[in-house]
Amino acid sequence: MSRKLVKFVILFDNTNVLYSPGEFLSGRVIVELNDDTPALGLHFHVVGEGVVNLRNRRRDRGYERENYIDFRMRLLGEPGQPPVVLSPGIHSFPFKLGLPLGLPSTFLSKLGWVQYYCKTALREPNGLTHKNQQVFIVMNPIDLNQEPSVLAQPFRCDIEHKFGMSCLNSGPVTCRVILDHGGYIPGDTILVSALIRNRSKIHIRSTKASLRETIQYMVKNKVQYSETRELSAVRRGKIQAGDTDEWRDEQLYIPPLPPTNLRGCHIISVQYDVYFIIKPKGLKKDVKIQLPILMGTYPFGDDDSDSKSRKNYPTTLPIYRPWLDDKYIKSIS
Repeated sequence: MSRKLVKFVILFDNTNVLYSPGEFLSGRVIVELNDDTPALGLHFHVVGEGVVNLRNRRRDRGYERENYIDFRMRLLGEPGQPPVVLSPGIHSFPFKLGLPLGLPSTFLSKLGWVQYYCKTALREPNGLTHKNQQVFIVMNPIDLNQEPSVLAQPFRCDIEHKFGMSCLNSGPVTCRVILDHGGYIPGDTILVSALIRNRSKIHIRSTKASLRETIQYMVKNKVQYSETRELSAVRRGKIQAGDTDEWRDEQLYIPPLPPTNLRGCHIISVQYDVYFIIKPKGLKKDVKIQLPILMGTYPFGDDDSDSKSRKNYPTTLPIYRPWLDDKYIKSIS
């Protein structure tokens, strides 16, 4: 880089770099020089893209990409015109554009991502080009108050299960699970109630409620890879044959997370579920009850929903999942 150039940075007016679709992305490109510097042009490029890259897996399952923003502009200079001489000192070049509606939220993982960033390049007549870029976060809000009203109601599921042959085990295990809602935001607590009646002759080792995130990666409109991780869990102990156990508002905490489905993205899908798991003794298979939930960004009936949702949304970059290692992931071909 030329010694004439002291500073070359992109500064956003919004210092927390968190935006929603439809808002204005504005700021300045700052160029600080200590000598006269001719410039052919100052180029500015805003990029929003989704990428699925499965090439680093044992089997090459493909690559997919889609564009959300591709906006280019010149902040200085015109094509075919002589260079503009910039004097020593600090030069500020403002930019402003409206972000399109329907942008998917920022998301980063090992195998796919949705990212937004600005790039700028200062070209000198001698062929030297100075480059810089700055990432910003997009949050596409999901207002739970605008979703189907059933999500605000308790979510209930009932099952009856027999371990093996009923003549040997005498009766089934019945289970009723109730969540306080069907929709939540990051930072909420899911209240889990359950009633388990063990009418079989099989002892139950434990019961567990688990909040899980499932990410699916699509290539050519087909799910090529899926991974699941546990976000939080609550466990209870034994239930002897013939006994009953009752859960009353056990708490599952929701950490900072992107919303359900990455709405607007067609190559990465994010889903959240609460699993209620009954673990019997011996070699019997676990009984699993799956309750899908919606992860939003604006809570039910909260006038100050904007501040609450932004407080709990991950605002530090990168939004990366280091816990998505093989030992935590259940891979689905």
